[in-house]
Amino acid sequence: MKHFTVSSLPLRDVISDLAEEMDTEFTEDCNVFEVTVPERLGQGKVFGIDFDDGLGLIAYDCIFHEDTKIDFSVAKVHPVKFLSCQVGQFEHNFKNESNWHEIEQYKNAIVASSSNHGHVLRFKAKVRVKLYSLELNRRKFQPKISCDLNSLAKQLQSLFNDVTAKKTFYHDGFYSLQYAEILKEWNRFEKNSFVRKIYLESLSNKILALQIMQFEDDLRSEGKKTMLRKPELKQIKKALGIIENNLEDLPTITQIAQEVGLQPRKLQQGFQEIFGKSANDYIKDKRLEIIRTLLTNSDYSISTIASMVGLRSLSYVSELFKKEYGILPSKFKQQVAARTVQPSSFLKIDKNESEEQ
Repeated sequence: MKHFTVSSLPLRDVISDLAEEMDTEFTEDCNVFEVTVPERLGQGKVFGIDFDDGLGLIAYDCIFHEDTKIDFSVAKVHPVKFLSCQVGQFEHNFKNESNWHEIEQYKNAIVASSSNHGHVLRFKAKVRVKLYSLELNRRKFQPKISCDLNSLAKQLQSLFNDVTAKKTFYHDGFYSLQYAEILKEWNRFEKNSFVRKIYLESLSNKILALQIMQFEDDLRSEGKKTMLRKPELKQIKKALGIIENNLEDLPTITQIAQEVGLQPRKLQQGFQEIFGKSANDYIKDKRLEIIRTLLTNSDYSISTIASMVGLRSLSYVSELFKKEYGILPSKFKQQVAARTVQPSSFLKIDKNESEEQ
């Protein structure tokens, strides 16, 4: 196993130490420090950047040929690390403890070592890891938060106020969809620049805020959690399949939620975050889409089409269709049959048009 030791702070010196351990050089551009993993060790990069108020970031995107440990061992109080695994998996360990924490894809962890004990990150051979470590120097960060800590959970109040690192802190959980979208933004500016530094600093503050929100959400009981987590996306997609394949005889939202293993409120929240509408509105829009398609491309009667999408009331179908497209389905079907209006122009019909069925 390869073993690299980092024995310096701040982040510039972290990257410098890592480059020295790998027997290579590092680059510096507008206070962004970067080391490329030598080919004999693997491939990829590690970069670090310091911001004001005690915040900094180390980002890893690399694959090692052998199992590899990076040992952060500094005779100082270590920053609180907010670790996020976007790709692959890695392990974390406090140097004064034997227990290893496995942090898999879509998980994040808040870690703080006690006293001057450091951290160890362990990477498996031939596994690509994309990891972000937001670093927070509690002493430098104090002026920014001293007036506002009372609004946080007591565990976080203690963590942020523990500037001498009296206690160890560890918490992990899956990160939210909103958090996942922010992680995608890191490579928006490929070249180092003043603008990139400002942009990354704003994202770092967003990540800190979301880490705090996720921690507090994790403290809630299962039925009361409000943040949709990244792994729950698979359950949302499963619910989507149930809806699209069973419109004729659709289960209730509660039944669908139970089948995919989510709370009904979480299912509704998932549709809102992904599609910008509730599950009920998604179902309504999907039905209307199919009705319009069948009216355009089939000889089925309106009553048959309505039944095919699970609607039994013709008056309700007419009401929904006219509200969405500005025309009654019967009139729409007549226009298609007569070819007096091109299908591509149907959505442009004046919604104030008043026709009777």
